[in-house]
Amino acid sequence: MFFTFMRGVVRVVLLIINGNAHYEKKDRLPQNENYILVAPHRTWWEPLYLAVAGSPKKFSFMAKKELFKNPILRFILKHANAFPVDRENPAPSAIKTPIKTLKNTDLSLIMFPSGTRHSAELKGGVSLIAKMAKVKIVPAVYQGPLTFKDLLKRRKVIVRFGEPIDISDIKKIDKEGIAEVEKRLQLAFDTVDKEIDPNFIYQIKE
Repeated sequence: MFFTFMRGVVRVVLLIINGNAHYEKKDRLPQNENYILVAPHRTWWEPLYLAVAGSPKKFSFMAKKELFKNPILRFILKHANAFPVDRENPAPSAIKTPIKTLKNTDLSLIMFPSGTRHSAELKGGVSLIAKMAKVKIVPAVYQGPLTFKDLLKRRKVIVRFGEPIDISDIKKIDKEGIAEVEKRLQLAFDTVDKEIDPNFIYQIKE
């Protein structure tokens, strides 16, 4: 209930701030099953757009543990299905918690395989979680303003979903297995980027 309420609030805030969002290929999202929604991490507001774009599906999130130090923010994050992760020294719960959630609730998971904004390096966490939870990975791409100033100028925001990636054919999530998942993910991100704008080149703007 709280997640749905918060998503409604976020939807209104994004409409006021930008009001020029386009969510494409929602028909590619799996129906009646959980999945992991993944994207290259390009802006701090990108997770908000992904959560709105994936509606009516509800999601859980990984969030860096530092965000939970503020009591008000901690309350909001916990009730919005976020759970803390120590990026420097990740505990087993960083894998066990999302697997349990995917298996036993109606919540899908939003993850950024690169871990941090701007990084092109894909991590193995999404591979292991998807394999153990027996869910598909759905790639998504954000193309739009990379600075808050440009977002306020109501420049177009596009969130587009790619074809779900089934990794059930990968027998083991070892070095080779992770490399194969990363290869499929990167190909999917590149494909969706080109579907939106073949001339798109992501440039870091600080």
